[in-house]
Order: sequence, then C-alpha cells, then structure tokens
Amino acid sequence: MAIQHAVLALLARGRSYGYELKGVFEAAVGPQWGPLNIGHLYQILDRLSRDGLVVAERQAQPVKPDRVVYEITAAGRTELDRWLAEPSPRSGGFRDDFFLKVTAAARSGEPATVRTVLGNQRGHLLRELRNLDGLRRRADDPVVRLLLSAASRHVEADLAFVDDAESALLTDDAVLAGLAAGPPPAVTPEADAGPARAAG
Repeated sequence: MAIQHAVLALLARGRSYGYELKGVFEAAVGPQWGPLNIGHLYQILDRLSRDGLVVAERQAQPVKPDRVVYEITAAGRTELDRWLAEPSPRSGGFRDDFFLKVTAAARSGEPATVRTVLGNQRGHLLRELRNLDGLRRRADDPVVRLLLSAASRHVEADLAFVDDAESALLTDDAVLAGLAAGPPPAVTPEADAGPARAAG
C-alpha cells in the first residue's frame, strides 16, 4: 500500500504533524480503510524524511512535548506527481486466503466441505456488503462515498466468484471426485529407467 504517497498528498496541501495527519487521512479515506496506526505513520514520516521527500522541524510547546512538523520538499512533489501519473496494479496480485480454502475444499472431494466453505464466505460477504452500504448512506464526503462504493463492488465481485465456484464444483459430482483423485504422479526419467539401469 502506497500510504507514503497519500501522506505526501496531504502534506502537499500544507505543513502538518503526526496526529493531525492521522486524523486528516482517516477522514479523507473513510471508515472502510480502518484506523491508521500512529507508530506506522511515524515510521513512514521518518522514511520520507530520510529520502529527502519531506523536511521535519521540531517546534517547542509550552506544556506538551515538542511537536515535529513536516513539510513536503520539491523532490517530494516530484515523487507525488510521478505516483499520480502511473497506473496502480494490484499490490498482492491475485493471492487470496479464500482461493486457497476453495482449492483445499475442492481437492478434499467432499461436497459438504465445499458447501460449508462457500456458504460461510457468502454469509460473511453479505454482512460486509450490508455494512458498507450503511456506511455509504451515512457518509457526507463525496470521495468517501465513492471509496465505499468501490469497496462494495469488490465484495460483489467476490460474491460472484462464490457463485462461480458453486456452479463449477457442485453441479456435477464427478468434478469433485476427479479433483480428489488428483493428477497421476509425474514420472521422472530416473524413475522410468528401472532398478538395473539406475544401479548401472
């Protein structure tokens, strides 16, 4: 996740400090993202500072500890412009815990196991979709509503995959039986050579 670039985008609007950035970030991206860990944010700010993309200035406060205020540099603006100009590939590819569960359930050869895995996931996704729809209806910020709508579309796509898996795996009993049997073991040249040849 390119949170460091989102931080640069926030600093492009003006100088700020850690807790203020945390609050503005969370308000900007909406509740579907979840809270931003302040320790992680400070690690990002330290890295941006080391890379010359932001500068930090320590400001004394009368009662509280000193506050560190961050400001984007020219190099930071260049990096932000570069990031905004390029497309965003999926950061994790298509690796997904649920894909692995479907694989394991299908290769078990047990229709009940496949039904359980798909049914549990469908229930979870429907609850998530209802939650996102409720959050979207209550959101005042149009960008937050847009991001919640995008999250809902991802959930809808996951629900379509559950339907596809159900159709592909549970319509014909022979499909699961074939998956449970598995492919024949690969024959290597050494194994095919026979004992006498391997010994010779």
